[in-house]
Amino acid sequence: MIITGRSSIQLLHVFVVVVLPYLNLALALYSSGVGDAKIIRCIETERQALLKFKEALIDDDGSLSSWGTTNEEDLNDCCKWEGVHCSNDNTTTSHVTMLELHYLRGKISPSLLELHHLRYLDLSGSLFSDNHIPKFIGSLRRLQYLNLANAGFYGPIPQQFKNLSNLRHLDLSFNDMLSSENLEWLSHLSLLSHLDLSMVSLSKATGWAQSISNLPYLNELYLYNCSLPDITHFASFRFNYSVSLSVVDLTSNSLSSLIYNWLFNFSRSLGYIDLADNELKGSIPDAFGDMVSLTNLRLSGNQLEGGLPKSFVNSSHLQSLDLSDNNLTEELKEFLQKLSGAKNSLESLVLSYNRLKGPLPDFSRFSVLGSLYLEYNLLSGPFPKNIGKLPSLVFLSLSRNQITGSFPDFSVFPSLESLFVENNQLNGTIDRSIGQLQILKSFSCAFNSLKGIISEAHFSNLSSLRRLDFSYNALTFNFSSDWVPPFQLDVIKFSSCKLGPRFPKWLRTQNNFLVLDISSNGIAGNIPSWLWDLSPRLDYLNLSHNQINGLLPDLSLRFQKYPTIDLSYNLLTGPIPLVPLNVSSLNLSGNKFRGSLSFLCAITVEKLIYLDLSNNRLSGELPYCLSRFKEVSILSLAYNNFHGEIPSSIGSLSQIQTLNLRNNNLSGELPSSLKRCTMLSILDLRGNRFTGKVPTWLGTHLTSLIVLILRSNEFNGSIPRQICHLNHIQIVDLSLNRLSGNIPPCFSNFTALVESKNSHATTIFDYGPYVGDGGFVVHFGGTYVANAFVQWKGQDREYGKNLALLKIIDLSSNRLSGKIPEQVWSLVGLHSLNLSRNTLTGKIVREIGQMEMLESLDLSANRLSGEIPGSLAHLNFLSVLNLSSNNLSGKIPLSTQLQSFNASGYSGNPKLCGVPLPNKCPGEEKTAESPNTAHPKDKNIPEDEDSSITQGFYVSMGLGFFFGFWGVFGTIIFNSRSRHAFFMFLNHITDWIYVTIALNWARLQRRL
Repeated sequence: MIITGRSSIQLLHVFVVVVLPYLNLALALYSSGVGDAKIIRCIETERQALLKFKEALIDDDGSLSSWGTTNEEDLNDCCKWEGVHCSNDNTTTSHVTMLELHYLRGKISPSLLELHHLRYLDLSGSLFSDNHIPKFIGSLRRLQYLNLANAGFYGPIPQQFKNLSNLRHLDLSFNDMLSSENLEWLSHLSLLSHLDLSMVSLSKATGWAQSISNLPYLNELYLYNCSLPDITHFASFRFNYSVSLSVVDLTSNSLSSLIYNWLFNFSRSLGYIDLADNELKGSIPDAFGDMVSLTNLRLSGNQLEGGLPKSFVNSSHLQSLDLSDNNLTEELKEFLQKLSGAKNSLESLVLSYNRLKGPLPDFSRFSVLGSLYLEYNLLSGPFPKNIGKLPSLVFLSLSRNQITGSFPDFSVFPSLESLFVENNQLNGTIDRSIGQLQILKSFSCAFNSLKGIISEAHFSNLSSLRRLDFSYNALTFNFSSDWVPPFQLDVIKFSSCKLGPRFPKWLRTQNNFLVLDISSNGIAGNIPSWLWDLSPRLDYLNLSHNQINGLLPDLSLRFQKYPTIDLSYNLLTGPIPLVPLNVSSLNLSGNKFRGSLSFLCAITVEKLIYLDLSNNRLSGELPYCLSRFKEVSILSLAYNNFHGEIPSSIGSLSQIQTLNLRNNNLSGELPSSLKRCTMLSILDLRGNRFTGKVPTWLGTHLTSLIVLILRSNEFNGSIPRQICHLNHIQIVDLSLNRLSGNIPPCFSNFTALVESKNSHATTIFDYGPYVGDGGFVVHFGGTYVANAFVQWKGQDREYGKNLALLKIIDLSSNRLSGKIPEQVWSLVGLHSLNLSRNTLTGKIVREIGQMEMLESLDLSANRLSGEIPGSLAHLNFLSVLNLSSNNLSGKIPLSTQLQSFNASGYSGNPKLCGVPLPNKCPGEEKTAESPNTAHPKDKNIPEDEDSSITQGFYVSMGLGFFFGFWGVFGTIIFNSRSRHAFFMFLNHITDWIYVTIALNWARLQRRL
């Protein structure tokens, strides 16, 4: 490398101003610690200052126990105290130059000002009751190193810090209540080389970039999650081009692509860049590839598109590249070709959560590649047979792609420690070559189509294995009864494989596991007693969906930490025993448990987040002790025999999101304390005997509700207007009650139902532990899929995973009266509307044609009048229609759709006529009969009217078939707007064809 004269002068300048003071400081500190030949004692005034400093502190860890001990020599020599370092000024006394103390509480005493030679101060990781950073720290003018990170400070950074002109290193990070309205004070710290203000609020510091640009010796900059304002006036910047920035971390600041204009001014020196979790859009700039010193680049969590710029072929020093969680769509093979310049340097490549496509290419050119993250992409095709060897590859994740073919031979990666290939389309058997990965620690091939037998030979050499996941494959495990595995597993997941019918004895050799999931394994019989005492670390146990029977033992002392227990859908009987006092998730649903919920009152640790006891034979009242589970998020007691009222203590469950009490025998009014459960998104009280009015607070307080089901109860009174405040609601089922009065005229406030697009609402909740593996976090818990029975297209159906996709209003079988409010017809996103079996009056207005997503409409058994509007024919997705038993009149509008419904959907309307009803409308009878003429008919001469049956008639029939067939199957590739327009066009064409066919068919019948 050629160094010019100017460059050498700059390097010398940096050495003299930045490096040399650190060397001097280090030598001084070193000398103070190794000067055995000299007796060094601290100055009395400084010793007294330190003792005053100690008096203001609370030392929980005893780190200050050596300060002022009874030993006379140590008492007088503060240079020997913990965390204190002194200089080596002379043979008898030394100045305190360094304080390094952590994990303290209390206050920072101003006695520090007596330490006139203090150059190094590190009080990070403490928790000071001062709250604000003491202003007097700005008077420690000789400070070169200051670290107050993670010390609980809040409020503004003192402007007195501008007086610390000798400061080289400043760290105020992770004081998340700390702030600074501007960074002008930084311009006075001209020697600063390391600056870390991560988590400090800089939302008002509009000139932050200019202030940074004026620090000539700044080498490392960390501004993670500072709420930085975007750069808007870049043209007015003044740059000090001697700035030697090497490390820049601007993660999580919502910065736009304008940050590039500032950043690329330091392109010659930058080696480490982190712009993750911002709002960068568009393509990746070429300038990154032209940075000759770049070794680490992280742009994850943005909105970048396309692929990698060609300029990256010049990145010969690149060691780590993270572009995960973007919208990259390039072929992976092309992407890697542009990285060929880094083939001898690239160690980590993270491309997960993109849309990269194509087959897996050969990675062997990257000779030192150690970590490869490709999960959550669109990679397809089989694993290449000649992929080459990667001797350094330690971590490989190909999860959640579309990789097909047989299970590959991974022995070409001899250094693999973690291998994840779950959620692909791999088939065939798992070859025994997997056993050659002798240092493999984590292996998951879950959610594939693998089959065959897994034997002891697969594991004979895997002594390092810790995490193993074969879930959701058709694998059969064939181990001898006395097999002793060579490994000790932390995670065991074999869900939906074949281990049974006997409980696997080899598990007895595993005594340190954290997760055990052998659900849906065909295991029958009792749970062996030794299982409960195997592992003191057990956090997650799932034995669900087997044929396990018998009684459960006392589990209260069997687990540590906060366990998740899932024994659902077995044949367990008897009362529910005592469970661990610290249980966090408990699912015993789908068994034959009897008795009450008294066991819950023995749980004393308030860590329960998930409780599902549904589908059992439990009885009694709901206990008042539910109030202690303040962290519970999911509570399902459906399909039992509970009676009595809901206790008012239910209001203490402030974190609850799902409450399912469906099909019990509960009664009384809903307790007003329930309004405190403001995080509720699913409330299902169907099939009980609740009484009283529908509470107004359902709308004013439970505004997060997505699903509200009060069906089959005894609620009375009117529907409160306040219910219209439920902006997120998607399912409202108040049917089969005794509600009266008018439908509130404010349904247009149901925002989620007004929008035709799918919402982002979820009714699926994860629970259980997350286990990290080298930066790759895996969820080893379970998933609760909320379910509900709803009236859909005239039938009671249960929905689980797709529940959040439904948009339904069911007010049927009540005593509602008055007109249907016009606002109801504005719910263009609604899929099902059922207002049947009420006493509603008025007309069906033409605005009903706006409800373009409607699939099911039931207005039967009311007192509606008037004609059926022709706009009803515009509802192209409508597949169930019931307008029976009303006072509708006139002709049923002609359209392919409306005539395709069964006549029973129009019956009970005496004045209604037209197809598909048998009664014809006035005027149609004459059309169907022969007109009176003075001329006798000649059966051998065709009538003039039959001239319509021409070649064009048959062409019309052909067109009708063509459009009818392809109109149904072809339009599924269009978006909703195009699909709607196409069906409108199709309706007009098919209406004309239908009328022509109907008339000519009548004439043909008459002639024959």
